[in-house]
Formats: sequence, C-alpha cells, structure tokens
Amino acid sequence: MNEKSDLDKGHTSHHNGNGTSLVDSPPKYSTDEDILNDFSPAETKAIIHRIDRRLVVTVGLMYCISLMDRTNLSAAAIAGMNKELKLSVNLRYNIVTLVFFTTYIVFQFPSTVIIRYLGPRNHLAGITFAWGLVMIGMGFVKDWGSLAALRIILGILEAGFFPGCVYLLSTWYSRYDMHKRYSVFYFLGSMASALAGILAYGLMQMQGLQGYSGWRWIFIMEGILTCVVAILGYFALVNFPDSPKRNWKFLTDRETQLIIARVNKDRGDAVAEAFSWKPFLSAGLDWKIWGFAWIFGMTTTVTYAIAYFMPIILRNGMGFSIGASQCLVAPPYFCAGLLMYATGWAGDKWHIRGPLIVFNCIVCLIGLPLVGWVENVGVRYFGIFLITMGANSNIPATMAYQANNIRGHWKRAFCSATLVGFGGVGGIIGSLVFREKDLPRYRPGLWACIASQLIILVWVAALTVKFKKDNKASERGELEIEGSETGFKYTI
Repeated sequence: MNEKSDLDKGHTSHHNGNGTSLVDSPPKYSTDEDILNDFSPAETKAIIHRIDRRLVVTVGLMYCISLMDRTNLSAAAIAGMNKELKLSVNLRYNIVTLVFFTTYIVFQFPSTVIIRYLGPRNHLAGITFAWGLVMIGMGFVKDWGSLAALRIILGILEAGFFPGCVYLLSTWYSRYDMHKRYSVFYFLGSMASALAGILAYGLMQMQGLQGYSGWRWIFIMEGILTCVVAILGYFALVNFPDSPKRNWKFLTDRETQLIIARVNKDRGDAVAEAFSWKPFLSAGLDWKIWGFAWIFGMTTTVTYAIAYFMPIILRNGMGFSIGASQCLVAPPYFCAGLLMYATGWAGDKWHIRGPLIVFNCIVCLIGLPLVGWVENVGVRYFGIFLITMGANSNIPATMAYQANNIRGHWKRAFCSATLVGFGGVGGIIGSLVFREKDLPRYRPGLWACIASQLIILVWVAALTVKFKKDNKASERGELEIEGSETGFKYTI
C-alpha cells in the first residue's frame, strides 16, 4: 500500500464564535503514520466518540423506524386487521408478509452502488421518507391485495437502507471498533421492536376516530413518524469520510484525515477505488462471502419469525390477552439489546467473532425447545427470551464477522448486499414457518428454526478452518490475504 495519503492536500478547518469556517495552511503530513502520531490516544478516543454520537445514533434511530415499519403487521393483525381484511383465509397473512422480501432481495445490489453516487444523506433519508408515505397508505387499504401491493413497494424502498447503513458504518471505523458500533446500531432497532407493541397498543385506542379502525391508525401514525424521522435524518446524516463533498462541521479536515489514516492502517482501503462492474461482481466468486450470507440468512429466519409472530404466539399459543400480548413483546427485546452489546464489547476487546456467533446460537437452541415442548407458560415465555436474545445478538455479530474479513470498498459493498439479501431470504422463510394450523405449539416452525441454527454452526466451523489455514500461510509469507500487502489477517 502507498502510505501517502490522498488527503495530504487538505486544509485544517477551525470555527470562530460565529460558527463560520476559517481555513489554515494544509497539514504537513507525509504518511498515514505521521497523522496517527500527531494525535494522542485521548484525542483519538474523543473524536471516535464524536462520530458515534453523530453517525451511529442517527442511523440507529432511523433503523428503529425501519424495523418498526417492517414488523408492525403482527401488531395490526391481532388489532383487527386479519378479521377486517380476511387475512386468515388461504395463508393470506403469510403471503402479505413474504411479498415484501421479493423486491427487498432483488434491489439490494443496485442500492449499494447508488448510495456512493447519491450520498448517504440523499439516498437513506430519501427512501425513508418515501416508505413513510407508503406506510400511511397502508392505513387506508380496502382489501388484502392492496396491502400486499404496498408491501412490495415497501420492499423496494427498504432494500437500500440496511446494507447502506452497514456499508457506511464500515467506512468510518477500523475493524475492532465495529462490533460495538453495529451492536448499538442494531440495539436501537431492537428497542423499536420492543416498544412497537406498546406503541401499537396505544394507537389501537384511537379505534373509531374519524371512522377508522384502530389497526389503521397504527399504520397512519407510524408512517407520519417515519416521515418526520426522515427529515431529521437528512440534516444529521454524514457522507463517506473519503468523499470530497463533506457535509459536516463536527470534524475538522485534520480530524477527518485521522479517521482515514486509521482505516488505512487497519485494512488499507480507506479511499474508494473507481467503480467497475467486473470487480464488483467478481466478489461473488469468493465462497466465504456466501458463508457470511448463509449465516445471516439463517439468523434472520428466526428474528423475522419472532418479529412477525411473537404477539400471535403469545395471544393464540399461550393465551395472553391482546393488551398483554402487545406489551410482553418488549422485555425479550430489551434483554436482547443487553446481550448484543455485551458480546459486541467482548468481541472488539478480544478480537474474536466466530465463537460469539456460536455462543448466541446455543442460547437460541436452548430457548426453542422450551417454547414448543414445555407445558408451563412461564417457562415457554422464558424460551422466547432466549430465542430473541440469541438470534438478535447474532445480527451485529455476523455484520462484524464479514466486515472484519473483507477488504476493498466495492467488495464490501457486494458483501453487504449479499448479506442483507440472504437476510431477506431468511425473512421469507420466517414469514412461512409459523402456520395457524400448527397452533398452539408451532412445532414444525420451531424445528425449522432449530435447523437454521445448526446450519450456522456448520458455516462458522468451515470459515474458522479456512481462516486459520490462510493466516498461517500468511505468517509463512506464502499468501497475501485479500490481496493486501499490509499484513492483513482474518479475524477468527
């Protein structure tokens, strides 16, 4: 790698009391190492935390809305939607949930390219505002076919959001800063899933207002909230650190150079190369990318199944009231947030990824039998805790696993799209595994979830063998991992 920074020509910016920018002479840095040595550890830590507050919190809050809008069907279902739109006939509810993923999967790949050209602010905020309008429209549908059509459009719009956020975050942080940040990002989203049931129960109380059913107000009010968050996100989102069009003042040019130098030292790909379809698509020849995708897809099989059916299982499978079923969704997601941050902290501290995924799978595998094969309702509800905690904690764990072991902007963009695309496949499976005819135990669906976790364990084992073998070859000087001359090694 040429250590000469492309941003050596940049200028150091300061701000006077009026908030206007003053430009000094350019910093005299010859190499990335010079930049890193110019900052004390305390200064670097403060800058990273500033980025956390601006970037991670912004995309995390926007992801809250994404998950809430994607999974509020289950709340609306038991609030009267299934009865009014006759969704219990011929698996209509399952169809409405899964059609979202048809377009969600297809539009992953172009979205990860588009975000580089439109910029995160225009792309992420724009699609968020658009799907907020779609959500509002879902509150006025007259039949299940119209609802399914809007879900298809929702899939197109949301396709670019999650992989775009994963890709954007990966450009700002070095490899062993990522797991905690991904955990906070997804934790904020999980809080939306936790609170969505309580919010939906409150919105249900608008039953009859303006002549609309309570379930319709769930979509209308959450759609309005989405549009508001999109507008706020437009002003808060920041561009890629290497972009010449910087839209922020919370970092000076000198501090931005530090961020780029840290990424360069860690994996040597801070500045994006020119886009070309050949290197972008050739990433598909790397089998480990498909391993990450399988792990993520099998993880989302469980997370989506729980998100779409937990209130229904609590209501129809365990006998809780409608209100209790809505509110009892929150505690498992809160505990999932605690576990995912704890594993994220441990992963970054000890530089491990695969063992944490295995641990989370085991937690999930303990919980699944409790739900389907134990009589006591309290123990079954505890099983839901374990399933929710284990499966959701593996979302950021898998994101960090793939981000730590892929180099190159467009290869990481391809990997992010593949990862989340398989997440959509998991969503399709998760939409179908729990069937009404399997009440009250849903054992076929639970067997499918158990199988998904066993597949994850097999893939982690295979990747671990490959990574250890390649790392040893790299130490002997026989292999340049990921084409890097900087001593890049896989994270086990």
